[in-house]
Amino acid sequence: MRVPDIRVTPPGPRAKAILERDRAVVSPSYPRSAPFVMACGQGAVVEDVDGNIYLDCCAGIAVAATGHSHPEVVRAIAEQASRFLHTSTDYYHELQVELGEALAQIAPVGARARTFFSNSGTEAVEAAIKLARYHTGRVNLIAFLGSFHGRTLGALSLTSSRNVQRRGFGPMMPGVYHAPYANPYRHGRGATDHESCARDSLAYIEDQILNGLVSPDEVAAIVVEPIQGEGGYIVPPPEFIQGLAKIAAKHGMLLVADEVQSGIGRTGKMFAIEHCGVQPDIIVAAKGIASGLPMGVTIAREELMDWPVGAHSNTFGGNPVACAAALTTIRLVQDGLMQNAAEVGHYLHDKLKELAQRHRIIGDVRGRGLMIGIELVRDRQTKERATRERDDLVLAAFRRGLLVLAAGPSTIRLSPPLVFTKEQAQTAVQILDNALEELPNS
Repeated sequence: MRVPDIRVTPPGPRAKAILERDRAVVSPSYPRSAPFVMACGQGAVVEDVDGNIYLDCCAGIAVAATGHSHPEVVRAIAEQASRFLHTSTDYYHELQVELGEALAQIAPVGARARTFFSNSGTEAVEAAIKLARYHTGRVNLIAFLGSFHGRTLGALSLTSSRNVQRRGFGPMMPGVYHAPYANPYRHGRGATDHESCARDSLAYIEDQILNGLVSPDEVAAIVVEPIQGEGGYIVPPPEFIQGLAKIAAKHGMLLVADEVQSGIGRTGKMFAIEHCGVQPDIIVAAKGIASGLPMGVTIAREELMDWPVGAHSNTFGGNPVACAAALTTIRLVQDGLMQNAAEVGHYLHDKLKELAQRHRIIGDVRGRGLMIGIELVRDRQTKERATRERDDLVLAAFRRGLLVLAAGPSTIRLSPPLVFTKEQAQTAVQILDNALEELPNS
């Protein structure tokens, strides 16, 4: 497929007709980013129903890890679908066991691990909440401002990235305490003072939460994104994650790493927390794990997963077709895509840093691998967030054939498929360069 090729000003006539039908029958709660109506895709290139061709730097919110319709993933899906589509969790199938074995090999939670299978990141987080409470006998949880863990009630109670996600659904699940996330760019003492940034966030947990709000021996777990996703693709100092691990160990809490968006090779390592040299007690993953098929996993050290039969289950969890896709995805990620994410991500990051030198509206470029955030500000000194301009940039890039998504109040996120090439990265930067020219005071 050619990249990009906008033949009809989007949305074209066929897209407009589908958008109208959508408005009549689909929930208005979905947060649409642009009037893109997909017809097909291959790798990091997608085509809409009017024949417009785009470079995809979204990957379905970091889901299409191996690219759209990777032939080996499609083959695995088709082969399994021809055998059987489903068997309930009342029985067994070998692919689920095989996937559990593969996850035990790659998850940095200890020598032996077990996995609970579900259908999404939200469900994986819910399972982690229940497991942490069950195993520790404690009920309280610590999460972070700007976090996103899902929209079901337990996961939503941990979430604090945007108030629209919580408004009208209260009261939230009790026993959740939010601490500041270590954000070097937004830290009051300057973007380069990573050590104090981490220290201040950790001190808030110890001094304000554990000394003033809840007894440490009543906290079941600290739940953290090693890289904050919806909050703005924020990369904390390694000392922050390391400090959380020390606090958890000191007080007998569990450390839960939410790797729904950052896991499965996206950052150049299988899980983002590996960049910090920390071994969590529980990892949750989803999105990219099955290249587009619904799957969530909650992985814990063997001794932690001690709940009895019937304590937690899931009708569709570990679906055989999704397991087939996940096994192929993990193999492809290990066999080169993870390394490609590291190499192309480094190249893309450098090119975006160069772009920031030409556009003063870019306040920060950050990320690991192919998980990169570009934060827009109206003034680099005050760091006033350029929220409206960020939204305009998403649409300006879309009109030029590049799909990007917003994250946080004023950040563009780039999370292309892990098959992304340096040539495609250069194209993405050029389109962003041209789109930025549309913005006032760029």
